[in-house]
Amino acid sequence: MLKKTDIRKLSLTALQDQFLEMGEKSFRAKQVYEWIWKKSAGSFEEMTNLSKSLREQLEERFVINQVRISEQQKSNDGTIKVAFELHDGHHVEGVLIPADDRMTACISSQVGCSLSCKFCATGYMDRKRNLDASEIYDQVVLIRQLSEEHYNTPLTNIVYMGMGEPLLNYSNVLESVEHITSEVGLNMSPKRITVSTAGISKMIKKLGDDQVKFNLALSLHAANDSKRDTIMPINESNKLDVLVEALQYFYSKTSNKITLEYIVFNKFNDELTDAAELLSFAKKFPSKINIIEYNPIREAAFLNAEKDKIDDFAEFLREKGVNAFVRRSRGKDIDAACGQLANKKKTVAES
Repeated sequence: MLKKTDIRKLSLTALQDQFLEMGEKSFRAKQVYEWIWKKSAGSFEEMTNLSKSLREQLEERFVINQVRISEQQKSNDGTIKVAFELHDGHHVEGVLIPADDRMTACISSQVGCSLSCKFCATGYMDRKRNLDASEIYDQVVLIRQLSEEHYNTPLTNIVYMGMGEPLLNYSNVLESVEHITSEVGLNMSPKRITVSTAGISKMIKKLGDDQVKFNLALSLHAANDSKRDTIMPINESNKLDVLVEALQYFYSKTSNKITLEYIVFNKFNDELTDAAELLSFAKKFPSKINIIEYNPIREAAFLNAEKDKIDDFAEFLREKGVNAFVRRSRGKDIDAACGQLANKKKTVAES
């Protein structure tokens, strides 16, 4: 038996070539391509404008390795966490975050992560593999369905802030964005998409060279090298001055303002001296700052800063003319908040 080809790994041109080999017209390939990426078909049987014999040929030659939801939990605040099962048995997690003015999908780009950030549950996992573009795309499709089922509201925003480092899965992430934003895909605006990185400077520059249209966020969390080295090992090879240069380059190529993400840890980076360092960093390129509550995990001893400290921290930045926003955590009770995704299958199943 011939090994089946994953049809979603083929470009439209490659798919057209395959159809010509099969003795079919190339326009049939366009029809299938639309079924896959615009209509999110999970089987060839769904492709009802194709003949039965063609659908049978497709079934013999190709496979659609569709992601499925294996578990889901709904938080007291309405946040929904999803465990996705991949075709090879691996799992990743994603989150639907509802708000008054938006519905946001937080999606994963890798099974596990290799960066070992000390405050992040995913950082304590091994990286098993990168996700294919289609596996990233499927997460968006499935979370969009949950948004419509639970809230009768379409998905409005996507953040690549789930499991993994997106810029270490560069080509698949960019291909997934293409399928999500294309007119022959989900047709979402790239301005509604944010890709978050822990700080891979050479790949940030590559984003600039590729003149991406989506938004970029940097998980900063400390604005001096000694503190950032302590919590984010990636900083040892991507020091802050190197990141500044990369972010300036990115802005010069794209004109996209950068978002700085800053988790405020109790008695670690929550003083006004830390805010002053953050201010200095943020002034070096057009940016805004999201100040994020920490969500404790059992693997680490970090605690969230006190509310008054967080508010004073934000106010200091605002008084200096910086756009700073405090992001309150959502989904804490189901381990769906920022930094808590870690494939806790037992926890999911027991809920």
